[in-house]
Amino acid sequence: MTPAERRALLGDELIAHIRTEVAAAPPPTRELIARLRPILTSSRPAALKRPAA
Repeated sequence: MTPAERRALLGDELIAHIRTEVAAAPPPTRELIARLRPILTSSRPAALKRPAA
């Protein structure tokens, strides 16, 4: 999705609200980054992974 398509879908007001919320969020902890790193660096598509039961 291009930025123009995203803007057309969401609108300027919602995009501004999202940016404000993101800016106000605290930075992630080292523990959170460590837990997310394997997910974000995996070469396998997420759709192929099965959720834990």
